[in-house]
Amino acid sequence: MSLFQFTARRLVSQVHCGFKASSKKHKFCLEMARPSSNMADFREVFAKAKHIAIITGAGVSAESGVPTFRGAGGFWRKWQAQELATPEAFARNPSRVWEFYHYRREVMLSKHPNPAHIAIAECERRLSKQGRSVVVITQNIDELHRKAGTKHLLEIHGSLFKTRCTNCGNVAANYKSPICPALAGKGAPDPETEDAAIPVEELPQCEEDGCNGLLRPHIVWFGETLDPGILTAVEKELEICDLCLVVGTSSVVYPAAMFAPQVSARGVPVAEFNMEATPATNRFRFHFPGPCGTTLPPALARHETEIIS
Repeated sequence: MSLFQFTARRLVSQVHCGFKASSKKHKFCLEMARPSSNMADFREVFAKAKHIAIITGAGVSAESGVPTFRGAGGFWRKWQAQELATPEAFARNPSRVWEFYHYRREVMLSKHPNPAHIAIAECERRLSKQGRSVVVITQNIDELHRKAGTKHLLEIHGSLFKTRCTNCGNVAANYKSPICPALAGKGAPDPETEDAAIPVEELPQCEEDGCNGLLRPHIVWFGETLDPGILTAVEKELEICDLCLVVGTSSVVYPAAMFAPQVSARGVPVAEFNMEATPATNRFRFHFPGPCGTTLPPALARHETEIIS
């Protein structure tokens, strides 16, 4: 069993979504020199890579105007996401939680992929014709990678546009706007807005034959573990990758924060594209500061040595 498999399987049993692990407890043994920002050197590595893994976080969607509800000022009405995105909050007040997610869904329907999303999707299409592979492992739930055209996508935290039945467990894509009639016009983020207090029977319901169970967003909430099947798929991709990109992520939320450092620990080049340095930066071969929509397109553009069929 590889180092990655061992650690991932151990963490999936004890780490919940949103957990920030202690740097002392999860310090990796490999220390590297200060990372390079030489794009020409990165491009040489990129030109030779056969299996590229791209790990993305909220920073890749920031330039599309996607609100994160994280940090200072990240409130919806008077609550932060951590107070609403939990199984306990949904059990106590499913109407309020659905208002929050209805608002987020409606906002996202007006957002579009930015140059970083488009560069990743174009790179995947182009390299697939050369027998090379690109996989996107994202912590984002906004589906902007999918909207940009990315096909090989692992959404480790779920999606705003999928639902799961609390009764039968059925998972389904759902792009209705509004998702149910009772939520039409609801979800305003203003702190003075009163809760809609929608009865449970008027909230989104399962459409499987004879079920009619209450639906919830198919998102990994705080206090919930990531899907073991998704983590297994991530393991397989990271074990075969020969180049890893970390794009727009703070590298502090586990288990996703361990992915790239462990790839680097086995000698695979890792390039970080982020507005600023992160706790993991010095473990990587490359670091390119600045907006992802500016730094990523030239990094992933066709290399002069590529053979286009």
